[in-house]
Amino acid sequence: MPNKQNSTRTRIGLFAAMSIGIGGMVGAGIFSILGVVAQASGAAMWLSFLLGGLVALLSTYSYAKLGARYPSSGGAVEFLVQGLGDGVLSGGINLYMWVGYIIALALYAQAFAGYSMTFFPQHSVEWLPKAVGTGIVLLFTAVNFIGPGVVGRSETFIVAVKLIILLLFAITGLFFIQPSYLSVTHWPAPSGILFGAGVLFIGYEGFGLVANAAEDMDDPKKLLPKALYLSVVSVILIYLAVSIAVIGNLPVKDILAAKDYALAEAAKPFLGNMGFRLIAVGALFSTASAINATLFGAANVSYMLARDGEIPDVFSRVIWQGGTGGLVITSAMVILFILFFDLSGVAMMGSGAFLLIYACVNAAHLKLTSETGAKRSIIWMSIVACLAMAVILGVYIYQNSKSAFVTMILLIPVCLVAEWGYRKASGRTIKSGSKP
Repeated sequence: MPNKQNSTRTRIGLFAAMSIGIGGMVGAGIFSILGVVAQASGAAMWLSFLLGGLVALLSTYSYAKLGARYPSSGGAVEFLVQGLGDGVLSGGINLYMWVGYIIALALYAQAFAGYSMTFFPQHSVEWLPKAVGTGIVLLFTAVNFIGPGVVGRSETFIVAVKLIILLLFAITGLFFIQPSYLSVTHWPAPSGILFGAGVLFIGYEGFGLVANAAEDMDDPKKLLPKALYLSVVSVILIYLAVSIAVIGNLPVKDILAAKDYALAEAAKPFLGNMGFRLIAVGALFSTASAINATLFGAANVSYMLARDGEIPDVFSRVIWQGGTGGLVITSAMVILFILFFDLSGVAMMGSGAFLLIYACVNAAHLKLTSETGAKRSIIWMSIVACLAMAVILGVYIYQNSKSAFVTMILLIPVCLVAEWGYRKASGRTIKSGSKP
């Protein structure tokens, strides 16, 4: 089997790795599901972003420790195999994670298409949004074919542009906020704040993508933890600033009325129509970078799954440059979701899936603390936080979209059975590919 690694390929540095993490996170939370979060937590939306960020930060600890000890392009795939060993459990969870990435990618592509439509006449042809969503996935599939260095450089550029726009919005917006909009009298019940934190977790799940770049770093033991912590903390601060600016300038009812483009609508009171367009452009850059970074991580996940014997060899087969069969199949699956599925409820399902996955990664880490030197107390805090948030979100999903709830739950046994069936049919076993 061809080796995916190529010594002539451009390596990923600290800023490129941070850009992959920030690019994977900033996109869903701010642009894709801002209206959904506002519906749950109202004027306390900023507090939901803070709580969700703290849960993500706890899991970042495990990713930093595990990634430094087991640097691999598979990230969590490798962590689960190292911690849970050769078995159907680790294989099924890894399949579940790959499906989660596909759902997230389809959500980002849908958000990109939605903001793109604000630049077209109101009565555009019905198929145009799906065509735009498909086109952006194909574009970044091509970028990922060239290799990780190009992914990192493209992320650095895209992230720089969208951060400038978001910071301009946040800093300017803070000067125009109406304090009454932020009053605690407009806050929902505590359950609403927790529901909002659960819904938006998909806006933080992208930090795990940094671990997928470890194999392409020159010194992952030093670079990976720095990139993880810096990217997560940066995104928490960005989300707080932007959410406060949104709530401070737009009543909750207006945010809900402009649910699909709430951030752009929030810029109108102090930046006018020009602000609306500027934020729409920022949304395009943001969702595009989320697609770029997540596609990079998802392709690496499928490559590792195939290399470790969990799915067919075609996923790990190098087609050209850095592109594998897994990249092509992942992109094709995303396009199918874009073309044939309504993703409004699937966004919540994606958050729930990643909360469960991060709980499993932390659980696997408990068996590896002698290797990583991690503190078990922090790992336990992360497990409890992820599971508690998953239960809270599960209640909210069940109340608002029973079909999404059933799908999220059923995907778990489906992935486990699929893994069992493939292993039985092929006779292959999972084998760790990381070198200590």
